[in-house]
Amino acid sequence: MFETRITKMLGIKYPIIGGTMMSISDADFTAAISSAGGMGTLASIMYQTKDEFAAAIDRIRQLTDKPFSVNLNFFPAQFPVSQSEYTEIMIDKGAKIVETSGHTAPPEELCRRFKETGMIWIHKCIGLRYALKAQSLGADIVTVVGYEMGGATGKFDLGTIVVVPTIAKGVKVPVIGGGGVVDGRGFLAVLSLGAEAVIIGTRLLATKECPIHDRLKQALLNATELDTMIIMKTIAAHRVWINAAATRCAEAEATDAGFEELIKIASGESARKVYFEGDLDAGIVPCGQGIGQVHDIPTVKDLFDGIIAQATEVATGLVNS
Repeated sequence: MFETRITKMLGIKYPIIGGTMMSISDADFTAAISSAGGMGTLASIMYQTKDEFAAAIDRIRQLTDKPFSVNLNFFPAQFPVSQSEYTEIMIDKGAKIVETSGHTAPPEELCRRFKETGMIWIHKCIGLRYALKAQSLGADIVTVVGYEMGGATGKFDLGTIVVVPTIAKGVKVPVIGGGGVVDGRGFLAVLSLGAEAVIIGTRLLATKECPIHDRLKQALLNATELDTMIIMKTIAAHRVWINAAATRCAEAEATDAGFEELIKIASGESARKVYFEGDLDAGIVPCGQGIGQVHDIPTVKDLFDGIIAQATEVATGLVNS
């Protein structure tokens, strides 16, 4: 029922894309999402050496024969392995789908490399002019996520119901849309706005295969739609779960704290203490407003099957009403 240009292009059962989550979207979780009928996305930024990154791709291949993508992050920062080197490893390993994200499109020479090697290129952007730029450089698919999302919200503060149809009407390539989607109703709503696949991040935190600590999963089940906040507006606005670290960051920013102080609070090292040690106030946890509708911890397969079943039921009911 939900076959689209994107399911055909990517070779996936369901038009559901797993959002890239730093420190969480490892090889095993990526494979679980792909095996469940969607498409998992490996966070390349997690891997600090070429060998580690290559091994992660090999690991996905060991766990699933389903399509997966690899995210290349172009936010301004310095990493031990360049995005060009990551790309060559992907090519060598036969990884066929690349997702790029950041403030701008990748360098044009890298875009050409994607195209000349036959990769499917997905670019995640925050507004129409960025989507048009990516399309002009050869992007096959663009992704846009509304202000309800967890993580980097962009600078336009546009909700899903506005930004998704704006992009879908403005570009010729198919669109992946999201922001606040946790169930079949949200999935169907985003498709009705013109998207041809839906990206889901926050909801996947509360799944059995997600590698975060059970203490954090349980805390997220107790959260409501009011338990997120926007921090780091002076650097790059992020929606996060409200905990002591988020509150410290907001208070520091309110007193004109500098970049170094804010980044220290929001560091990946501190976040990993929350994710993997269950120290709930140690660091920042990106989290979308949809968390208030999350009440159980299914397998990824059960989650996706349930989303599709609910979306089908709702769509059928609308047609017959």
